[in-house]
Amino acid sequence: VLITGGGGYFGFRLGCAMYEKGVDVILFDVVKPTQAVPEGVRFVQGDVRRLSEVEEALRDVICVFHIASYGMSGREQLNRKLIEDVNVKGTENVIQACKTSGVSSLVYTSTYNVIFGGQIIENGNESLPYLPLHLHPDHYSRTKALAEMKVLEANGAELRNGKGVLRTCALRPAGIYGPGEQRHLPRIVSYIERGLFKFVYGDPLSLVEFVHVDNLVQAHILASEALKANKGHIAAGQAYFISDGRPVNNFEFFRPLVEGLGYKFPTLRLPLSLVYFFAFLTEAAHFLIGHVYNFQPLLTRTEVYKTGVTHYFSMEKARKELGYKPQQFNLNEVVEWFRSRGCGAKPRPYTMNCLLRDGALVLLLITLLVSWFPAAVTFSL
Repeated sequence: VLITGGGGYFGFRLGCAMYEKGVDVILFDVVKPTQAVPEGVRFVQGDVRRLSEVEEALRDVICVFHIASYGMSGREQLNRKLIEDVNVKGTENVIQACKTSGVSSLVYTSTYNVIFGGQIIENGNESLPYLPLHLHPDHYSRTKALAEMKVLEANGAELRNGKGVLRTCALRPAGIYGPGEQRHLPRIVSYIERGLFKFVYGDPLSLVEFVHVDNLVQAHILASEALKANKGHIAAGQAYFISDGRPVNNFEFFRPLVEGLGYKFPTLRLPLSLVYFFAFLTEAAHFLIGHVYNFQPLLTRTEVYKTGVTHYFSMEKARKELGYKPQQFNLNEVVEWFRSRGCGAKPRPYTMNCLLRDGALVLLLITLLVSWFPAAVTFSL
């Protein structure tokens, strides 16, 4: 098998799991994994944006896990050109290379965002239509939807030299967590340690979902098996929502992390619309000065509704057709991982810098409240 994005957190974990099952594994990525590659696993440095590099890597491969993507969170969400090149053009290259190289199976790692765009969804399923492309507030979600469509449309395509047909499927995971996750959790912990986690927002009864990395690994392996003839190609042309199957309030999910690192969980709760407005202003500021100072936004609009608006999905289709059985995990191992790296509350005096920082935060909140009130009647997501 070949795994695009194999140098990343999830791709590397999936590759190691496949290798332990006796499968020959190629990790394909623009950057090398931060961890040592196990002896017997091959790393190939390459870019999905270059068709020739993908085709070269796919020699003698029978299954591809296409995980590589760009623009999921933070300032990455604002780089529209790179998002388009990696997520859409890169996926087109992977599909084309599968056809010309005789690859029979393609499992695509998609996202909840192809369906969800800020609307409330309770126990949704795979019969829900794609969110209309023009309604996506971020380019990442729009391009992931386009890429998923292309992958599923490619199901049944003829392979070169009469080698059969290409079978494809797509998995739509919730937010990934686990020890060593490098995209979201370090950013959250940095906000906590810098004293920026002063408030929560949205309805305290809102529910979202997460998926532990090991559950997501399990789902991908099962999906690849379900594309085979001995499983009746049951997954061919299908999409599946994947999570731990336990809807939870976003901030309550992270409470064990905050308190486990020795910090006080905030009690101030702000309206979702106010925080969304702040995210809009932040994105506007990044648009104006990002080419000079590429700062990390505290939050983007997409991150606000993904964390503050109820959306969770049924796992029934994945359980029935893939045999998916999510294991139960908590954040204890994540807390221990960060603690082992020196993270956690440390006694320190309240300095003038702390006073200035807290004063600036209070001033910012007051400014936002004053600017928000006139628009509160008409403002909506």
